[in-house]
Amino acid sequence: MKPIRVFDTLSSSQFICTYSGYKPANRHKWGPGVRDIYALHFIVSGKGTLETRNQRYPLTAGDSFMIFPHTEIYYYPDPEDPWEYVWIEFKGDEAERMVAMTGLERDKPVVAACPADLKPYFPEVRGADARPFEKMRTEAQLRLLLSYYVEFYPREAQPIDYVRLAKEYIMINYWRTTLTVSDIVNAVSLERSYLFRLFKEAAGMSVSGYVTAYRIERARELLKSSGLSIKSVAFSVGYKDQLYFSKVFKKATSYTPSEYMTLHGRDEEH
Repeated sequence: MKPIRVFDTLSSSQFICTYSGYKPANRHKWGPGVRDIYALHFIVSGKGTLETRNQRYPLTAGDSFMIFPHTEIYYYPDPEDPWEYVWIEFKGDEAERMVAMTGLERDKPVVAACPADLKPYFPEVRGADARPFEKMRTEAQLRLLLSYYVEFYPREAQPIDYVRLAKEYIMINYWRTTLTVSDIVNAVSLERSYLFRLFKEAAGMSVSGYVTAYRIERARELLKSSGLSIKSVAFSVGYKDQLYFSKVFKKATSYTPSEYMTLHGRDEEH
């Protein structure tokens, strides 16, 4: 089966599949050279070698290796027992985050055979004629595949970033009119005063201040281009009271919501 090209699975650069394929046992080799993508390989049978960052890794059936962006690599089959493998290539910020959850690293790009046969989880993807739902399924299949690498080859425990967790919770829940600081504290499971200190040091503002700042930033976006009324914008960013929202908005931006709409070429809608 020839490698298959896949166009962007998302409109952004967060997560993009580029190629996937199956390589039967032969003498194909690649490098030395660099790529600008991640490329995950699973050895189905046979043997081969990966060379990267002044290290040499003998590989055999069941092993996996990752090519990292902009990292020089050279890989080749064993001449007596050439390997057979499947692979998937991908890139994007979201791809980087997911790979970082596994034990695969630039200085440790190889993992030994795992308890499961991972070959069936490597997506067989369509090319330029792929329809939107097929592209979405390809992305979902890749996420499923990477979830097994996170399960079987987890990265060594890292200190929990409580500030990041709090910010993520706020980003997901800012629109809730009932959102409280206590909700955020409970979500990250950390002592209240300790979280407040960490947040202040990292973000330069209090937790409640960050909630307000995030809500106002979202409100600015909606007031500029959404076509929503001020009342709808207020409710969409977590304020039940339009007058209170207007007061908070003006304090943060020096404009009332209606003035801000006019500034950006919109008339107030009721």
